[in-house]
Amino acid sequence: KQLTHANQALFYWNFHPSRFSNLSAMQLHQVGRNAQLSARGATRSGRVSRARTVVRADAGAKPTVLVSEKLGAAGIDMLKKTANVDASYGLSPEELKAKVALSDALIVRSATKVTREVFEASKGRLKVVGRAGVGIDNVDLVAATEYGCLVVNAPTANTIAAAEHGIALMCAMARNVAQADASMKAGKWDRNTYVGTSLTGKTVAIVGFGKVGSEVARRAKGLGCRVIAYDPFASAEMAKALGVTLMPLDDCLAQGDFFSLHMPLLPTTKNLFNDEVFAKIKKGARIINVARGGVIDEFALARALDAGQVSQAALDVWADEPPKWEGHPLVNRPDVVCTPHLGASTTEAQEDVAIEIVDAVVDALMGKLSANAVNAPMVPPEVLKELQPFIALAEGLGKAAVSLTGEGAFTDMSVVYQTPRGDDLDTRLLRANVLKGVLEGTTTAMVNLVNADLLAKKRGINVAEVTESGTGNDVLSGMGIRIQTTNTKFSGALDKGCISLQGSVRNGIPFLTKIGSFDVEVALQGSLLLIRQIDQPGIVAGVANKLADEKINISFMSVGRTGAGQEAIMAFGIDSPASAATVS
Repeated sequence: KQLTHANQALFYWNFHPSRFSNLSAMQLHQVGRNAQLSARGATRSGRVSRARTVVRADAGAKPTVLVSEKLGAAGIDMLKKTANVDASYGLSPEELKAKVALSDALIVRSATKVTREVFEASKGRLKVVGRAGVGIDNVDLVAATEYGCLVVNAPTANTIAAAEHGIALMCAMARNVAQADASMKAGKWDRNTYVGTSLTGKTVAIVGFGKVGSEVARRAKGLGCRVIAYDPFASAEMAKALGVTLMPLDDCLAQGDFFSLHMPLLPTTKNLFNDEVFAKIKKGARIINVARGGVIDEFALARALDAGQVSQAALDVWADEPPKWEGHPLVNRPDVVCTPHLGASTTEAQEDVAIEIVDAVVDALMGKLSANAVNAPMVPPEVLKELQPFIALAEGLGKAAVSLTGEGAFTDMSVVYQTPRGDDLDTRLLRANVLKGVLEGTTTAMVNLVNADLLAKKRGINVAEVTESGTGNDVLSGMGIRIQTTNTKFSGALDKGCISLQGSVRNGIPFLTKIGSFDVEVALQGSLLLIRQIDQPGIVAGVANKLADEKINISFMSVGRTGAGQEAIMAFGIDSPASAATVS
């Protein structure tokens, strides 16, 4: 009772540093050994400045580009204007390793495996790997980074094709096209079984209102549908301009007739559509998924179809691709339309992908800005060595700040550097990692020094950088982040009308030193439980008992208070995540 009355808010997040943040000093040296840093300093203005990744081919000679899988003719023609093109398809691993030693760039699709051995075989000559498509599972990014090789992809060319496929599946499902076709091919003339439903006047709920989701919205509006959407990070202004109403997920579930899924596969979206969500969904709803298979619990969907809670589904993506045919809960059902990941499979999309990836590879080889870069930024080793302890702090502050932000987009944030160097501090790597932390939980894009500013701009986020006088001998004595919004999951994080966090590095470990107006000492590692309260006896014991009931061990705790008996916050480090019931 005492605990319940004292608490004003509870919140917890799970922090895991990125793979890049955990690179050793030797690996960081290897990242930058073939790189140059743009001589332009960071701009301390309301908008962030752009940085360049420079990849040098041999001076005075055309670079050689190896294309190991079939690429659209338009892309090959473009490439031949600036490079010597070696189009060799179906290479064995040994043949590939032999050819990369003679190549400045390599363009692949999904079949070629660009392993650590491939980078080793290149002996430092390979400067760029281009993936003609979005996913980069077939490229060893860690090895690419260590060998100073930039990896670029083609993330936008498939957008329209994916949106069109989503609409095609919705129409085919609504009118039972696939089932009627199969029936006729079996020699039947069955008009009564395959009576469909009209799209006009129906509500289409789009879950994930990004590039593809917004294009689906445009087309659904053209079919006479009402369109609503759920995306906690989408711009309300952009949605309004398209005639789309943003609303919480539960409201979408209650109102949608058709659900079109377009969210990235992240820890927060994995199996998002599960038994609990299907229990809330409007009875008789229909599901379309052209995003990622893992966002739907396939067995839960089968149960919802059996119960009539969901009437039909149309799926282009699967938890395992190809699916495990024997015993699969969905593939052989007559109420599920199935396609084998065809979202990007149009002639036009394949040509567009070829052009986009060739543009990215050629720009990178010429030393121009490559906004399609997906691996770690390449900067001189001396800069990396100096800033390395603060990379995890920068990313951690970004992750923590966006985790504390409530639903709804924000447009303004500021990053504060406390440094004895004043404006001489090169902040680009730190700013990029702050943005990495802020953006990475809301996008499938891999954020780094090259594309952080561009991704922030696309999200409508303005970033201001502020330098304050610091003390000590280190390059930084502390950092801070302020997000200009009062919409927060934890009211204790507010200070002067915005979410405010400060941190520093101690013995190589990033720490939160201030949350809102409260001084704390919290390592940015593992799971953190935050509690706002009125300072009084018994609160710590109450929380400890609650956690003990769930067999959760406390690794550390910190209390920040304004005075005895006054407002305070407690931060608990816990060894395993707390359940939603315990947090609430």
